[in-house]
Amino acid sequence: MASSIRLKTKIRDGVTTVRAIIRHPMETGFRIDSETNEFIPPHYINEIVIKHNGSVVITCDWSRAISKNPYLSFMFEGATIGDKVELSWTDNRNNVDSTETLIK
Repeated sequence: MASSIRLKTKIRDGVTTVRAIIRHPMETGFRIDSETNEFIPPHYINEIVIKHNGSVVITCDWSRAISKNPYLSFMFEGATIGDKVELSWTDNRNNVDSTETLIK
């Protein structure tokens, strides 16, 4: 199965930019299904962990307020070309996904 995460990195002047798009429905649990007239059950990412060469750089605690197919971007210092960046997520149904890339 292909990863739900598209992860890209770029280093410039000692600052690494990390960009990620995650395919996920991010259902709040408040929308009503037009066919059944019942609430669509909540299904959202609640934790993201990003590591640089095995050390945690950033942890995000998300909730229902994040939109479908979320985009995440941030910058950090201290990396070099060829270092590994890993991103993993867990959702409220205990589904998980992760991917890694090398800094370019």
